[in-house]
Amino acid sequence: MKEKKSLRSRFQRMGKALNMELREHKSSFAVYFTLRILVIIIMILQFFNGNYENVFLCILTLLLLIIPSFIQVNMKIELPTTLEIIILLFIFSAEILGEISEFYVRFPFWDTMLHTINGFLTAAIGFSMVDILNRNKNLQFELSPIFLAIVGFTFSMTIGVIWEFFECGMDWFLGLDMQKDTIVHSISSVMLDPTGGNHPYTIKGITEVVVNGQELGLGGYLDIGLLDTMKDLFVNFIGAAVFSFIGYFYAKKHGQGNMVKRFIPQEKDKAADFLHIVDEDENEPQQITKEEAPQEIP
Repeated sequence: MKEKKSLRSRFQRMGKALNMELREHKSSFAVYFTLRILVIIIMILQFFNGNYENVFLCILTLLLLIIPSFIQVNMKIELPTTLEIIILLFIFSAEILGEISEFYVRFPFWDTMLHTINGFLTAAIGFSMVDILNRNKNLQFELSPIFLAIVGFTFSMTIGVIWEFFECGMDWFLGLDMQKDTIVHSISSVMLDPTGGNHPYTIKGITEVVVNGQELGLGGYLDIGLLDTMKDLFVNFIGAAVFSFIGYFYAKKHGQGNMVKRFIPQEKDKAADFLHIVDEDENEPQQITKEEAPQEIP
């Protein structure tokens, strides 16, 4: 019984702290509230249309929209308002517009744009994690700006690679098509070498492919996800490199530059540590009014 009360108390504390965090900045809260309403409306429409897979995506999106605030509360990190808004829009663009509204299929640049932004944002997050440690007075070392830039870059590329692993796994085990295919008109493969050797055999000018006696009607050969994966990693590379370049000069100038600060998380001030504030409010002894005070017996 005590464990249930303790668990309920934790959820209540977290709920209060998240609510305070969400309402801290009017602009980011307005974006969060608007996107949340849109997702709920779309979820209801998808439910009545029988698209239960899209309903699950909407529920997942609602949970993802809380993550920025959840991270800020638990890790005591302050996300700049600009960065938080971009993350919220990124989640909505990837899940709702990309998947449910099929922007990935309608607009070929959509996936490329999101992967580029992802490279930039994850580089900022990786950079900031080390930068926060570097500013900690309890640590006895100081990292160079070039090291901070390299860490931000490698962190971003690592996240990009892990995501491509995830896409490949979903396609391989669940039969999805997260790694979108590409139509090509020439292929080179050692498996086509008539001698059975290690010499690539090239077929050019492919205009049609027949599978099991049926033409696919694609106008070329179907590349299974490889070029899409390489393109995603390349644009992730560009986004990571751009931020790492900017972050290098930011660190070199000891944190000067208002533009860069909009993308780099910082340590929370004690006044904005909402989980601590909630704990203090709960532990603060309540004042007893004169009417509530026990009367002395004469």
